[in-house]
Amino acid sequence: MYEIIQAPMAGGNATPALVHAVAQAGGFGYLAGGYKTVAALKEEIHSLRALGTDYFGVNLFVPAQPNGQTALTKNYCEKLAIEAELIDTTIGDYTYSDDEWSAKFQLMLEEKVPVVSFTFNMPTPAHVLQLKEAGIQTVQTVTSVEEAQQAEKLGVDEVCVQGIEAGGHRAAFDDRDPVETPPLVQLVKDVVAAIDIPVIAAGGMMDGASIREVLDAGARAAQLGTAFLCCPESGTKPTHIKALLDGYFTTTALTRAYTGRLARGLENDFMLRYNDAPQAYPELHYVTQPLRKKAGELDRPDLLAMWAGKNFSAIRVLSATELVSLLKKEANLL
Repeated sequence: MYEIIQAPMAGGNATPALVHAVAQAGGFGYLAGGYKTVAALKEEIHSLRALGTDYFGVNLFVPAQPNGQTALTKNYCEKLAIEAELIDTTIGDYTYSDDEWSAKFQLMLEEKVPVVSFTFNMPTPAHVLQLKEAGIQTVQTVTSVEEAQQAEKLGVDEVCVQGIEAGGHRAAFDDRDPVETPPLVQLVKDVVAAIDIPVIAAGGMMDGASIREVLDAGARAAQLGTAFLCCPESGTKPTHIKALLDGYFTTTALTRAYTGRLARGLENDFMLRYNDAPQAYPELHYVTQPLRKKAGELDRPDLLAMWAGKNFSAIRVLSATELVSLLKKEANLL
C-alpha cells in the first residue's frame, strides 16, 4: 500500500509526467479528470501508461445542481466584465456544465482505471457497484465525520479526508460549507473513530513530520498537492510558481471569487476585492475562465487564481521523485 499520494490537482498541474515520477519513487499519483474533455483525459491516461505507470488514479467531479441566474450573480458578472475589459478580454457565459460526467465515468470503465476518486458529491450506489464489478477501487473525498459516514454507507473502499488547510476547492457536499472544521489531525482521528473503512488524510502537509502525524492519528496514507506544485514535472503556471517562491504572498484564504465555490489560494488583490462573491458553482468558473487565462498570459499574480495550501511557504523545489523519496525518509517510511 502506498503511504504517500500525489493529489489530483485540476487545472493542468497533475500531468502524466508528474504522476509517473511519483510512482517511480514508490508513491501513488492521480490524474485530474475535472475541467478537461473526455478525449484529453483519455490521452493523458494513455500517455501515463506509455511512460510505464499502470497503477494510478483518476479524480472525477460529481456534478452539482445548476444555479439559476439571480440578481446577485448578475451584478457580480457585470463587475467581472469591467475587470476583464481592463486587461483586453471578456468574461465567459454564465452557463452550467456537468463536466461530461457520464462520458468520463464510462471512460473509467473502458480504460479500467485502477483507482477512481470522487469530489464535490457522491456518485450513486449503481456507479460504485459498476466500478467494483470492474475491479476498480473507489475513494470518496469528504470534509467531515458525517460525510465520511455517508461515504461508508455508499460502499466506497476508502475515504480521503480533506482538512481545512488544503489548497484548492473545498470538497464539502454542501457548498454552503460553514468551514467550522477542526484541524486535519483531529479531523482524521474523529473520522477514523467513526467509520470502519480506511482513511486517507489531505490538507496542508508539506514534509515528513506532518505525514507521520496523520499516519499516527490513524490515516492509511497522506495525500499532498501543494508540495508538488514546484516540481519540474508539474504543469503549474510560471506566474503561480513564482508567487509560491518569491515571498511576496504570505497568506492564503478561502474565496468564492473565481468559481463561486470555496477554494483556498494565495490571497491576492482579486480575492480581497471580490470577497463577497456569490455561491454559484460551476457557473462562475466558466464566467471567469477567460479572465484567468489572460491573467496567466500577462503574468498578473494579482488577478490569477493560485490555489495553495495553508503551509505553502514550506514548499521545496525538487523533482517529484526526489521529493517523494525525501518525504519517505522524513516520515520514517523507508
